[in-house]
Amino acid sequence: MRAVLCHQGNLSVADIDTPVPAKGQLLLEVQRCGICGSDLHARVHGDELGKVMVESGYDDFMRSDQNIVLGHELYGVIAEHGPGSRKKLAVGTPVVSLPLLRNPGSVDTLGLSAKAPGAYAEHLLTQENLTLKVPNGLSPDVAVLTEPMAVGWHAVARGEASKKDVAVVVGCGPVGLAVITILKSRGVRTIIASDPSPGRRALATKVGATSVVDPTEGSPFATAKDHKHFTTVPDTLGAAMDAIDQMSKLPVGWWHAWRAADKIGATNPKAPVVFECVGNPGMIDSIMAGAPMFSRIVVVGVCMGGDQIRPSMAINKEIDLRFVIGYTPLEFRDTLHALAEGKVDPSAMLTGRVGLDGVANAFTALGDPETHAKIVIDPRLDGSEVNQA
Repeated sequence: MRAVLCHQGNLSVADIDTPVPAKGQLLLEVQRCGICGSDLHARVHGDELGKVMVESGYDDFMRSDQNIVLGHELYGVIAEHGPGSRKKLAVGTPVVSLPLLRNPGSVDTLGLSAKAPGAYAEHLLTQENLTLKVPNGLSPDVAVLTEPMAVGWHAVARGEASKKDVAVVVGCGPVGLAVITILKSRGVRTIIASDPSPGRRALATKVGATSVVDPTEGSPFATAKDHKHFTTVPDTLGAAMDAIDQMSKLPVGWWHAWRAADKIGATNPKAPVVFECVGNPGMIDSIMAGAPMFSRIVVVGVCMGGDQIRPSMAINKEIDLRFVIGYTPLEFRDTLHALAEGKVDPSAMLTGRVGLDGVANAFTALGDPETHAKIVIDPRLDGSEVNQA
């Protein structure tokens, strides 16, 4: 079969053996595969990230000297069942799959390990019990977005944004756009998106942002006071003293009134939920410095390499800092069905299609935020040009 190999940071098309499904596995004919930002990073930072993964207890993350078939955002049809399979889904069934493969002694991530070749190919293996039928005739171009949308789903769940909260999304690449799309589907009324790219800001508006900001000209937190968010330590201390002044007028000790207010949540300060979807060094610290007091910051963008933050900034502003990765199996399944039922519409994210011979060109094209957001691979397409979606 034909596949795109990543070796020493270079992408090339080669003929390799079609994989054979083992017990509990399926062979899929790939019909779509999304190019993920993590693929772009892993191409050049695989060794660095691999060292981090070793410290996390996983030794088989991709390395630059290996031939790696990338691709974990996949859509295909079942071509063959492995031995001992349950065969609940027939050959020819359109499916998506969680990108994990069980190998002897390990569970490996599809497309990010030599032990689990990904979907930049005509065929790949998936785990039968992690492979889900695509319902409701959902189009391949939307079904293939299940995996990145599940990332957004998980980030929003970890952020615990309510409909009344202000959500600020910093970075409107595919991850940021996924977060905005999910926030909109959850009914969040105020979604502020920030990105220096006019094209990305336009896409953010299409998928649900209520306002957009060019960070080179203004701050996404400029309207914080309009939303009754505290922006400085003195503001916070002053509000506390004002509250005590008012409560002291009551016939009971102010502490009794404060405790009663605590029980009904009246003392909880209003603050935004901020999603960092860039992953560049310095971004987390910059957001902590600019965000209002008590902000909840969800780090979704992956910074490849070291970074620095000032803990004293986070402490003085009592910032809640959360890091997320991936999604749960249930979130993946629920994302697929939300797409199929029309509750989530990420179609504006898809900007291009390409065949296997054009993957290297697609990586280059994705370097220009004004041109593309999400490009999907269709192994059946001929030519090396990136076609507009």
